[in-house]
Amino acid sequence: MARWRQIKQGKAPLPQEPKEEHKPAPIADRLKAFLTDTFMITMPIIYIVIYLVMGSREEFRDHMAQGWLYILIPHYLIVTLLWTFKGQTPGMKAYDIAIVRWFDETKRPNFLQSSIRYFAMPISILSIIGVLIAFFRSDRQTLHDLVSLTKLIHAK
Repeated sequence: MARWRQIKQGKAPLPQEPKEEHKPAPIADRLKAFLTDTFMITMPIIYIVIYLVMGSREEFRDHMAQGWLYILIPHYLIVTLLWTFKGQTPGMKAYDIAIVRWFDETKRPNFLQSSIRYFAMPISILSIIGVLIAFFRSDRQTLHDLVSLTKLIHAK
């Protein structure tokens, strides 16, 4: 009897698809995606806050803490919501990078993981070591990836 008949009659187990291993996103592509997001997300927010909300550069300079708060809150919401609901920012999409949970590559990070990653990223970048550890790890994870239990993979 042919194998497909055995499977159809329930006498043979269904063939299992091999678990798909995702390659880690290359560091160069991660940097390019970060720079792309800076110009596509951050720069428009800065322009809107300085010229439309605050009125001028001088007003922004005089109330800089308030101005940066006006910039960082929408930036935080936009980026974390994109990570949570889409698994990608525009820059990540341009370079075929997706953010996933470290322990389950089929799921996007939840809002808490995205928030932790967002706030840990500047610390990781400013400490230099947080970013440099990616060069010594086979999975290319940085400090903010490790802290938030997320990782960036090469999406298909």
